[in-house]
Amino acid sequence: MSGGLLVAGTTSDAGKSVVTAGICRWLVRQGVKVAPFKAQNMSLNSFVTREGAEIGRAQAMQAQACRIEPAALMNPVLLKPGGEQSSQVVLLGKPVGEMSARGYHGGRQQRLLGTVLDCLEQLRGTYDAVICEGAGSPAEINLRRTDIVNMGIARNAGLPVLVVGDIDRGGVFASFFGTVALLSPEDQECVAGYLVNKFRGDVSLLEPGLEMLEGLTGRRTYGVLPFRHGLGIDEEDGLRVSLRGAVRESAVAPPVGEDVLRVAVCAVPLMSNFTDVDALAAEPGVVVRFVDRPEELADADLVVVPGTRGTVRALEWLRERGLADALARRAAEQRPVLGVCGGFQILGEHIEDDVESRRGTVDGLGLLPVRVRFAREKTLTRPAGEALGEHVEGYEIHHGVADVRGGTPFLDGCRVGQTWGTHWHGSLESDGFRRAFLREVAAAAGRRFVPAPDTSFAALREEQLDRLGDLIEQHADTDALWRLVESGPPKGLPFVPPGAPA
Repeated sequence: MSGGLLVAGTTSDAGKSVVTAGICRWLVRQGVKVAPFKAQNMSLNSFVTREGAEIGRAQAMQAQACRIEPAALMNPVLLKPGGEQSSQVVLLGKPVGEMSARGYHGGRQQRLLGTVLDCLEQLRGTYDAVICEGAGSPAEINLRRTDIVNMGIARNAGLPVLVVGDIDRGGVFASFFGTVALLSPEDQECVAGYLVNKFRGDVSLLEPGLEMLEGLTGRRTYGVLPFRHGLGIDEEDGLRVSLRGAVRESAVAPPVGEDVLRVAVCAVPLMSNFTDVDALAAEPGVVVRFVDRPEELADADLVVVPGTRGTVRALEWLRERGLADALARRAAEQRPVLGVCGGFQILGEHIEDDVESRRGTVDGLGLLPVRVRFAREKTLTRPAGEALGEHVEGYEIHHGVADVRGGTPFLDGCRVGQTWGTHWHGSLESDGFRRAFLREVAAAAGRRFVPAPDTSFAALREEQLDRLGDLIEQHADTDALWRLVESGPPKGLPFVPPGAPA
């Protein structure tokens, strides 16, 4: 078997990443050797593979759903927005330059089709099945000519397409019909059918509409997935954090000690890898929120300045908002502040940036004895070490090179009093280190908070992925899905007019 499937969506955020991960986990539980694939991803949430390649975090989590190591082949093209008009292009895990949207869609994207098809072919030669994720909507008629992630790859690779629609938003029938009806006859031949996501209520009330949709388009619905709280995997875009969502939307586990611990995350522009705080939100009694006003720091026991793709821009934003002064006051009062990656750089004395913002030398907040110089080559590593007496693992994704000139060593950075800084993403996923860090924060904040002794972030991840697999197994027609993966699109699918414009 060397099968495959492309999970497309009626819109961005329809649930493609979640459904892909769920299908992957369902298949691997059936003994299928499976891998994820997304030809082109646009995201500021990324991950570093063991070979030092940068890929989207969603694909890293989908690889975990498959119980395999993430690899560059799984996300050959990653676009990291750096502003309204341009993105950094990461090809096979390495940055190859900045490009405007017009420049990318004007020719560069189409030239990458051979590369992404080759990556997909390599995966299909290694695994029994490859479950691919599309991007946005496959019916973006203005971008179809250069498409390498939706119908472009489905047609070239002969993949059946499953279109996911978020019924919680409303208009799912129109979205399904319109998606198919805006595709060319050749593209429509790949679209096997639909999957309804986030349904609330009695499925029997939905069934007449699904039957009408099949009558109109000749394509069946392969499942209706019910709405479940906290089922997202690491988000590509937007201000949502998967496990934090679970904490906010379901019953919050009571604290082990007498107090809760409040964490405020500065919602800086171009925030990257905000998933770093997932592990904090997973702790019973830890409340995480994103903030953009200085008064929101007043009752916080810990303030996190997260990573960003625009360090100098984020620094200016903190000053404009009054958050920079609030952070300085916290540091002077010995109240905990943690800077991660770009946030660490912001807390330093100054930044020399002729790469990202090209603003030259800019004064930082001066809260840590660190000077940062932006290098053209990006650091992409998976470090491991020890801090606070505990083993720590993480990953680094940054152009800034830190010259640490004092303080107490902390991972690759330093701490001064209760102000901490490091380039390491993901360090808080190390359970022992996270508990030790939270004990320090609680003591400095005067809170009678006690970290839970048995919270395992890795186990929570696995539970989450198993729940996604359960959704597919219990609410989708898995026999029909298997036939799609194994045999490709059904033959004789009808054309739905009017089709794509000439």
